[in-house]
Formats: sequence, C-alpha cells, structure tokens
Amino acid sequence: MQEIDGRLADSAAGRIFALDEAAAREAAGELAEAVESHGLPAVLADAEASLTAFLAAAFALSPFLHDTFRSRPDLLCGIDQPIGPQIEAEIEKARTAWIAEGGSQGDGEIMTRLRQSKQRVAFLTALADLGGIFKAEVTTDLLSRFAAAAVAATLDHLLVSAAGEGKIRLLSSEDPSENSGVVVLGMGKLGANELNYSSDIDIVVFFEPEAGIIIDPDDARELFPRLMRRLVRILQERTGDGYVFRTDLRLRPDPGSTPLAIPVEAALIYYESRGQNWERAAFIKARPIAGDIAAGEAFLSELAPFIFRKYLDYAAIADIHSIKRQIHAHKGFGLVAVHGHNVKLGRGGIREIEFFAQTQQLIAGGRMPQLRCRRTVDALDALCEARWVDRQTADELKAAYWFLRNVEHRIQMVRDEQSHILPEDDAELLRIARMSGFQTTDDFAKALVANLKTVEKRYARLFERELTLSGETGNLVFTGEDDDPGTLETLSKLGFERPADIARIIRTWHYGRYRATQSTKARQRLTEIMPDLLAAFGASRRADEALLRFDRFLSGLPAGIQLFSLLKSNPNLLLLFVEIMSAAPRLAEIIAARAHIVDGMLDPALLTEIPTRDYLAGRLEAFMAGAEIYEERLDRLRIFTAEQRFLIGIRLLTGATGGFAAGRALTVLATLAIEEALAGVLSEIEQSHGKLEGQRVAVLAMGKLGSAELTAGSDVDVIVLYDCDDPLGSSDGPKSLDAPRYFGRVTQRLVAALSAPTAEGVLYEVDMRLRPSGNAGPLATRLAAFEKYQLNDAWTWEHMALSRAHPLCGDASLMKDAAAVIDAVLVKPRDRGTLARDIAEMRARIERDKPAKSIWDLKLIAGGLVDIEFIAQFCHLGSEQPREKAGGGEAMSTDDVLVRFGPEFMNAGDLEACRKALALYTDIAQLTRACLNTGFKPDTAPAGLLDRLCKLSDCPDIDAMEALITDTADEVRAIFKKLLPLA
Repeated sequence: MQEIDGRLADSAAGRIFALDEAAAREAAGELAEAVESHGLPAVLADAEASLTAFLAAAFALSPFLHDTFRSRPDLLCGIDQPIGPQIEAEIEKARTAWIAEGGSQGDGEIMTRLRQSKQRVAFLTALADLGGIFKAEVTTDLLSRFAAAAVAATLDHLLVSAAGEGKIRLLSSEDPSENSGVVVLGMGKLGANELNYSSDIDIVVFFEPEAGIIIDPDDARELFPRLMRRLVRILQERTGDGYVFRTDLRLRPDPGSTPLAIPVEAALIYYESRGQNWERAAFIKARPIAGDIAAGEAFLSELAPFIFRKYLDYAAIADIHSIKRQIHAHKGFGLVAVHGHNVKLGRGGIREIEFFAQTQQLIAGGRMPQLRCRRTVDALDALCEARWVDRQTADELKAAYWFLRNVEHRIQMVRDEQSHILPEDDAELLRIARMSGFQTTDDFAKALVANLKTVEKRYARLFERELTLSGETGNLVFTGEDDDPGTLETLSKLGFERPADIARIIRTWHYGRYRATQSTKARQRLTEIMPDLLAAFGASRRADEALLRFDRFLSGLPAGIQLFSLLKSNPNLLLLFVEIMSAAPRLAEIIAARAHIVDGMLDPALLTEIPTRDYLAGRLEAFMAGAEIYEERLDRLRIFTAEQRFLIGIRLLTGATGGFAAGRALTVLATLAIEEALAGVLSEIEQSHGKLEGQRVAVLAMGKLGSAELTAGSDVDVIVLYDCDDPLGSSDGPKSLDAPRYFGRVTQRLVAALSAPTAEGVLYEVDMRLRPSGNAGPLATRLAAFEKYQLNDAWTWEHMALSRAHPLCGDASLMKDAAAVIDAVLVKPRDRGTLARDIAEMRARIERDKPAKSIWDLKLIAGGLVDIEFIAQFCHLGSEQPREKAGGGEAMSTDDVLVRFGPEFMNAGDLEACRKALALYTDIAQLTRACLNTGFKPDTAPAGLLDRLCKLSDCPDIDAMEALITDTADEVRAIFKKLLPLA
C-alpha cells in the first residue's frame, strides 16, 4: 500500500482546479487571518504559496471542508507536516476513547471525543486525498480503520458501563472485550477496509450467552440488544460536534423480527437453514472489528461452509445477478451516462465490479481458499492468479474501481452526504470534474464514460449473455400436445434427423415428468438454455443419439435447477457437456450419478494444466479440511478421487492431455488416495491395538500402478511390506496382536478402505495376487521374507512383474530399503537365452489361453500392448543394469524402460517403432476406457467417440484406423519375434 507520510506542500499544487476564483481568493484571505488568530503555519499567510493555493481551491470546491475549517481552524495547525502520522494518531486516540480520564465516563464524554477525532480524520483525509498524498486505496483503508476503532472503543465503553451496573464481570480491566463472547462484524465496505468518504457503516452483532463475562445468562438476550441501541446512538446521533458514523444493523439475520444482537448459536442455525444467497455474498467481506476478535474469527470459520460451498451453486449466482437487475429496473440505472449517473449502482458502476468479483468468489471459493479475499481489488488479483479471469480484465476493472471510488469520494466531499449520484446541473458537475483534477466537464466525462463502458463490457460478458436462437434461426415452441411446424423445421435445420421424436422428448421435460424438471424454477432455467443446448447438440454428429443420451441422463437426475443454472452461466461448459453426451457414455453416467462432479469442470486450469502431484495434493488437502472422523475422511476421499478421475477423462476427451500424461496423472491420484487411506488405517489400528517396537509399513505398487500407466478402469496391484524390531513380538495396545496378525490386520483394513463399497462408491478394486506365493501367502510381507523370496524362489514372470514395481507410500526408510531390494533383484546376472525363452513361452501361453477378441483388443492382439511390455521387460532384466534414478524409487513407465534399456537390444528403427506403437495404443486405450464402460466396438460406439479417435490417430475414418492398427501390430510382432523367438 502507498506510503502515507507525504506533505501537502510537496505535491498538492495543480492537483485540483478552483470552481470560482473569487471564492478561492476569499478562502485564501480567511487562511491568512487564521494564521495570526489561531497560530496556523506561517506559510498559509502567503497567498502565492502552493499549499495556500491548494487549500483555497479545496475550500472553494467543497462547502463541507470550508465550513469545517471555519468552525475549527485549529485542524490546520499541522497542515505543513506529514498528514499520515496525524491521522494514525487520531485512530489510536479513538481506539482508547473508552478509557475514562479520571473517574467514570458517561456516554456524553466518549461521544465528544469520538466526534472530535472523526472531524479531524475526515478533514485531513479529504485534503490528503484531493492533494494526491493519499490514493483512494489509502483513503478507504484509513477511514475503515478509524471506523473499526470507534466501534471497538464504544463497545468497550458499554461493557465497562454494564460492569459498573453489575450486569457483567470483566475478565480484563485493560481489554474489556477480551473473551467476552461479543462478536461485532464489520460488513460490506467496512469489513473489506473500503469505506467511502461519507459511508454509513454496516455491522452485525452476536453474543455467546455462556461466555464468562455474563453473570446471569438469562439477562443476555435483553442486555446486549439494549447495549447495541446505546452503541448506535453514541455513533450516529448528531450533536454540536457532528456525528461519528451512521450505523446500520439491518444485515443481521431476519432484521424485521430479531433484536439488534443475536446469540451465536441462533445465528449459525439461521444461516445453515434459512440463509439467503445475498447474505452469502455479504459475508464475503465480513471481518471482526470489535469485541472478542478471536470469537469473531471462530464464528466466521464456522460460517465458511455456508459462504463458500464445497459444491458450486450456480442457482445462487442467478439470485445475485437478479439483485443487480432489480436495481436497474426500479431505480432507472439502465444506461451509461454522466449527468445524474449513479457511480455506485448504475451501469458500469462500482457495484458491477463488486458483483463481478463476488459471484466468482462464491462459485469457486469453497474449493479455492485463495479466492476468499475481502477487498474487491484483492479478489480480482486472486481470480487472475487462479486463471478465472485474464490479467487485462483484472487490471482494467481495478483501474476502473479506483477511478470510480475517487469520483464517489468527491461527490461526498462536497457536502458530506452519503450520495453516489453525479449532479444533473452543469455547474455542479464541473465542481466534481475539477475536484477530480479535470479542468473541463468534457475531459471528465470522457474519462468517466470510458471507465463505465469498460466495466459494463466486462460485467456483461460474465452475466448478461442474452443471445436467443428463436429470433435468428426459427421457432422453438414445446407447449401443447401437437408439434409446432416451425419448431420441427428449426430442429431439422439444426441437424436433428427425427425432429418429431426430439420435440416429443423435449415436451416431456417441459411437462415436468422427470424429477429434475418438476419445479417451476428448474423448467424456467431449462427454457433459458434450450436454444443453446439444441444448437450444440445439433452441431454434433448423430445429434439425435446424443440428445437421447442426455434425456436418459436427465431422467435419472434428482434435481435440475443447479445444472441448468450452471449451463446457462457457462456456455463453454454447455459445449463440453454436449461433447460428453455425444462421445462418452461412461462420463455421462458419472455425471448422472454424481451431479456435483460437474463442479470441477469449471476450474479454468482444467484444460491447460496437467494434474501434477502438487496440483492434486493441494486440492485434496483443501477438500479434506475439517473432516476428522475416519469414515467421513474415506467418503471425502472417494468423492475427490472420483471427481479427479472424471476430470482426467474430460482432459482425454477434449484432447487437452494424451495417454501417457493421463496414465501418470491417474497414478499420482491413486498414490495420494492410497497414501491418505494408509495413514487413516494406521491411525485406527493404533487406537485399538497400539504399535510394535520399530514398526515400519509401506505399500509397493505393482502392475500398471507401478509403471504409472493406470487407466480409468484399472485395478490397483499392491504388496504391503512391513518390518519391526522383533518379528515375534506383539503390539502394545489394549487389544494386543502379534506381528503377522497386526500387519495382516493393517492390510485387511487398507483393502477395505480402498475397495469396500459405500454410498460414495468404491475407491479402487485391489489386486494383491502379485505378493510372494500369491493368494496362498500372508496378506502382509516382511521385508526380509520379500527379499529372500525374490532373490531365491521367484519365477521369471515374477521378476518381470517386479520390474514395474516401485515403493508407493508409507515409511520413508522402508520405502528406501524396498527400492534397494528391487534393484538388487533386477541386476541379478541372467542367461539372456533362458530369459528370452521364458518370456516367449509365457506370451504363447497367454495367446493360447486368452486370445484377442478383435483387432480392438489392443492389449492381447499379436503385436499389441502385451508384446511391447514383454519386450521392455526383457530389455530391462537382460541388461542387468540398475534403474537410471538412484535408489530405484521412482516409477518407470514402459516407454521409460524402452528409452533406458532398449538401445542395447534393438536398432534405432525398431525401438522407434515400438515407442510409436505404444503411444498409439496408450492414447486409444486411455480414451476408450475413460469414455466407455465396456470394450470398444466401432459398430456400437458413440459417433463423437469415433470422431475423436480418428482425430487422435490422424485417420480419415474408422476403417483407416483399423488398417493403421493392423500395420502397427504386424511391425511390433516382427520385432518381438526377432528378440524373443516364439516356441
């Protein structure tokens, strides 16, 4: 924030222009007289001095400032010194105004002290603002801090007074509010440190009846409202010294029927059960300013789930926007103007900037805590950092915000009125222009209109997309029983082959025959999006089929208003939604079963960022925050994992990510989920059974989990390893277990945590058959036994499986030891001929026992994924070399293995052919498994998926793609035979 220690004498010259030179000369004369009569700085006697000229111009422009000077010339005593420290001193004086100066203090004394401080703060702040010493940002901050200090001092005074009457006991004589349970929240601009020059202040007051200061809790419900009535009177009653702040408590719950102060519990119950969307928006800026600050912070923390919901709420955004429309409709602020324009509520005004930020904070603040900023400009910066808006938009709106706030301040400085409306009169408008540093009304109007139009344009793009299809393309009428001929013609033009059937389906929606369309509001929202929805479906290939899939989705949706509101507010999301319906039945089913999963599609980073470990870990931490109970944490883990798997599927569908990246992202997601589940399981086990001396537990990833190549439908192959000081010892808990049973119980609980079905579904199906001795062996394997088995007893196929393994999570030292064991096994000397024969025989056995069903069975076809994986594993084991990365603790994909070990066994052409085939197969497999629940068959696959696959492989049609796969597989099989001659 800007420094505040500048002097008016240094920079005020030329900042403003006097409205009337004669009035300015008169004011200069008054200043000169006051130098002698009131001991003001001598420079003010010099009419030519820049400081004198500035003050004279300011007094000529602002009757309020001129009158204030006439009534209290002493306010200028330090005007030649830095103004900032003087205001800081007044803020401190206000904060301590509750302290009686000898004996007790009545309301009258604190009223006088606060008013005198307010007068000095308002006067000096206005001059510093007009003189360019303070930017609007500093002005709003200082005014807000003074207001908070005044409220806090008044409350402390009232608590001292109540203690004197025997109503309460103070826990601290130096800080009456400490642990008082009285919560005073500054709302709106006060909460955000953005007060206007002549602002009212909005506060809400809550109290805790059981707080330690209250002698009789039954008195609390009468005492605190009575104290608040005194607080309002102390702050806003006009006396000979003026007033402090007009004070408004109407933002409390149900203000028409509730007292001025409300118990905390009653407030929380109200917001959780009956809170309105406009109240959510209001509480974005709420800040504890007085009373028990810690209790205020705790209250806001409890209220956070009401303000910032975990799940996005686009119906709420429609409500917020309707407030703006009502302002325009009832107050006539529909056009950008200059004369008579309301710079706060009018088109392009301050409120539109605030709504622009607040609505997006409501949308995403539940999932992105960094968006929970109180100040509007901070929120704009945070939205930019989170990529909800671009930098140009944020900078334009910030610049417009401060320009309009400056204009607003000048409107209010004229007569200290809480007004936001520019004058209709030309002469008065010129006054505002010159206070704003413009010599002419035309120059001011040009700058004002440019800022208003900038805001209007940005706001309109966010909220007011009013394009309708009916007027441009034709009728879209779905009322009555009979088809409207114009509507059928429109549907045909849009691309639907059976318009009568489509019209019948849509009438079903509008008649409310599905739960999702039963409410009037839901049908209204659906009607609003219908033109865009049908245009998007019509543009997809096989439009009828895609819309029928949407109909099936809609028929199972428990409620529709949220979804329809969301689609209306996000045109790009609507197009993506249609793409899912036309190409990805599996993703469509997930949306139908978990409507909230769509929320994640609104993240601006969705299609531009690969979900790395840091990306996913940060979101997981935020999503798990507040969940303490084991079962709740597992449910949240299921919700999060399902959502992120879905979003990775979306990235695949749209081409934002490829197969390799998706496999790694799905593996990172599984790693985090298993890590979280293991931590929870160990904590639960320790509560019941205690721990063993020196115990260590780790999970070893095998199969596609081990090689970072998971797909959307993959099981997870794992081995649980353990170690402890005494393998024959027992745990130290109330229900003691010996080591094998203890770690077996850990494994059972981990498998259950991952695979047991709950209301939120299953995390992962778990496969543990790759542990030593398979299903016949113990569930958990001691590290020493694992090492002995792998070095002495394991078969070739088990070493092939081990080549994909890596330590996934658990005790760091055990993971390191396990990685060392894996490396020791993989570098064992092997006879390459024997190794090749073993692998070739295994491939022949698979081919015989489990032949490929079609050319699209990319895993099992001759020359498919299994061939490439076996080639890579042969190269790895045959090389007798350690992994490239020290310790072997990192996952190596099949492609990584080919790059690392392939050159020793293949020429460059064969190696490149294998890698290209692997990339093609992986892209196809990842996409089809993300989009389909069953195997891919071209004759039954959705048209959109066929199009996406052809685009992916750069083929004109599916037949050409089949030919490409056949040629690729033949080439891979030839390489396989060269390396691993089949028996």
